[in-house]
Formats: sequence, structure tokens, C-alpha cells
Amino acid sequence: MLEELKQKVYEANMMLPKYHLVTFTWGNVSGVDRETGLFVIKPSGVPYEELRPEDMVVVDFDGNKVEGDLNPSTDTPTHAYLYKCWDNIGGVIHTHSSYATSWAQAGRGIPCYGTTHADYFYGEIPCLRTLTGEEINEGYEKNTGVLIVSEFARLKKDNIAVPGALCKNHGPFAWGRDPMEAVHNAVVMEEVAKMAYRAELINPKAAPAPQELQDKHYYRKHGANAYYGQIKRTK
Repeated sequence: MLEELKQKVYEANMMLPKYHLVTFTWGNVSGVDRETGLFVIKPSGVPYEELRPEDMVVVDFDGNKVEGDLNPSTDTPTHAYLYKCWDNIGGVIHTHSSYATSWAQAGRGIPCYGTTHADYFYGEIPCLRTLTGEEINEGYEKNTGVLIVSEFARLKKDNIAVPGALCKNHGPFAWGRDPMEAVHNAVVMEEVAKMAYRAELINPKAAPAPQELQDKHYYRKHGANAYYGQIKRTK
């Protein structure tokens, strides 16, 4: 079942150690099949060097295992809730990458200090509130997804323009049109988290990049008038 998607999700998960986003088993990537209403996710606690495509687990939007010999990631309910609420995404990733997680532990969003950030994330990458005791004790993983979706609505954040967030005292989540784009966005988030940290070390009074510069860099890559990259020519 969903063998092609299993392969894609496996390959996306294998990018995490390659780009130094995970230590041990601290991360997971999933990918969704909208036609079946199912998604594929990494199994829980399996070292990356031992993973195989056939180890990927198929689950439904309620987090129920549909196929697989192994247990799905403990973060499965978070992924499921994001897919259920946001039908414009096809891949989700969660890691504990060190720089992005440091901002999350500090309870701060990542400011847009420069054009590298603006190329991929439109404005600050938000740090969301800590879950309440009740939310933690009653459905922690699902409530993490509920928090992300509800806070994006409250903050009026576009989940495509800002394809990731920090959960306070926890770590980063990111998403994209497919599993590989989700990984790409997580890699970018980690890099801009590192750059922002260093910028504040060099200049504690650093200010976000001018809005005009942020707009220029984001919209030259995204939207109807984007002109970055090669034009696709038709015969």
C-alpha cells in the first residue's frame, strides 16, 4: 500500500541526518496521499541507519495504524491534525535541530534579519505558546497540532508563506507541498535560526530587515510575479 509514497517518505527522512537536523532518533517526516486520506510516517524510535522504505507506517487522519509492522512516530497525532486542517500541505517534519530548538526553548520567534530568511519565510517565524497542563496531560501530541493551527489562525499567518513554527519549550515543525519540500523548509529554518543567533551576538541591537527588502526577496521567489529561477518554456 502506497509503496511510492513510502519510498518518498523514507528518502525525506534520510535527509535529516544528512543535513544534521537530528541526533539519534530525534525527528520524523511524513507525507500524505489525499486520494486515500492516509499518510505515511517514520516508525517510532528506529535509528536512521536501520531504516528501510518498507519500515514506513501507513496511518489515517485519526492516527490509527492502517499498515506496518512497527509503531508509527509518537508525533503522529500532530501530523494527522495538520493534514486534517490544512489541505494545502503534503509533507510535515518535526525535529529537535539545535539552533531552532534553542529559540523555541528561549520562547522567541526567529526575526527576519536578512534576505536568506525572507527568501523562504515571510516575516518572523513565530514561537507559539507553551501548552497548558491540561493540554499536555490530555492528548499532548494532538494538542500540539491544535496549537499550531489555532495560533496561525489567531496570528493571521499564511501557512504557505510561513511554512514552519516553533513550539515553545519543544522545537520546530515545518511543512511543505510534499515531504522533500517540508525537509527543505526545516533546513532553511535551522540555518536562519543560526544566522539570527549570530547576528544578535555580533550586534545585540540588530533590527529586522526593512519590510521593502523582505517583500522584494519573498515575492521574487513566490507568487504570480515571481521571477527567480528558470522560465519553463513550452514547445
